[in-house]
Amino acid sequence: MGGFCCPARDTWDQAGGRRCMLLPCLSDPARRSSLSLKVALVMLHIVFVGVLFLLDRELIDKTRKIPWYTALYLSLFVATLAQYFFTAGSSPGYVIDAMRAANETHSIAVKTLMTSKQSASRNGSLIISVEGGQSGKSISRSNATPWTKLVMDLYPPGSSVRSWTCTYCNIVQPPRAKHCHDCDKCVLQFDHHCVWLGTCIGQGNHCRFWWYILEETALCIWTGILYISYLKANFSRAWWKDGIVILLLATLSICLVFLLLLLLFHSYIVLTNQTTYELVRRRRIPYLRGIPERVYPFSKGICTNIYNFCCARSSLYTIETLPTTRELEEKSKPYTCLDVLKCRCC
Repeated sequence: MGGFCCPARDTWDQAGGRRCMLLPCLSDPARRSSLSLKVALVMLHIVFVGVLFLLDRELIDKTRKIPWYTALYLSLFVATLAQYFFTAGSSPGYVIDAMRAANETHSIAVKTLMTSKQSASRNGSLIISVEGGQSGKSISRSNATPWTKLVMDLYPPGSSVRSWTCTYCNIVQPPRAKHCHDCDKCVLQFDHHCVWLGTCIGQGNHCRFWWYILEETALCIWTGILYISYLKANFSRAWWKDGIVILLLATLSICLVFLLLLLLFHSYIVLTNQTTYELVRRRRIPYLRGIPERVYPFSKGICTNIYNFCCARSSLYTIETLPTTRELEEKSKPYTCLDVLKCRCC
């Protein structure tokens, strides 16, 4: 009995092994789950849109008469799915990648400086580099990596490096970074981990995520309008068709409410330069614990926040310094009529 084996199980395992060899993404349970969610989301989009063209004859006739109307709708449909996969495949901005980039930039700068010194000495002149202003720094900075030195300047003097170091990655975290347990990496300006996208939302892809929500909301509203138009024109002709459309319309309405709330929420945190994690866990984050809730420490004004969020982030690795006490006092002052005229909120 101990040597008994099940041929069916062996055949199943061999088939599963061949599938994993052909598709390496299927070997990881997390990737299989993420891939299943992506396939389910695409199928939902196809079902909601496909039912319209299968049942609504007037939409087909309208397409023949006004082709640009249906072309715009299908363009939005394709753009929404493209934005979904584009956002899902983008990097949120990992701390380890920023650390490698900072160390590589420092090593290249050192090599360039050494090369310039050698060429200058050959020409008969000598360049002497004097490191001024370093006497007030702790001795531990001399043995620190370029990334550690860069991060140390972002925190108040006298802070401990241990309080900034991630216990999972053993990497020094800049402000607003957090370790994601799903991705098992530290993310710059961590917002949240999106299950439907299968990736974190952070500094690198938050703008793309906002645009995806906007496109998804617009597509949902347009599809709902087409469903309502179909029910007005074809109600009580075929009860089973009406039942399918009403069921899909009810599901679409629930999704629309969720999308609108999500869009409004992320628009709010963009305007105030916050993240979901900072807003929800504000009292547990050390650098936000003593700041009043109505004060947004990283906000630079509505217009500047929008510009930095949409346009100014050409580099994936941008880290922000913690605001000083004076800056927090200025931001905590109530707005006056003069401040509104001076566009202080912008």
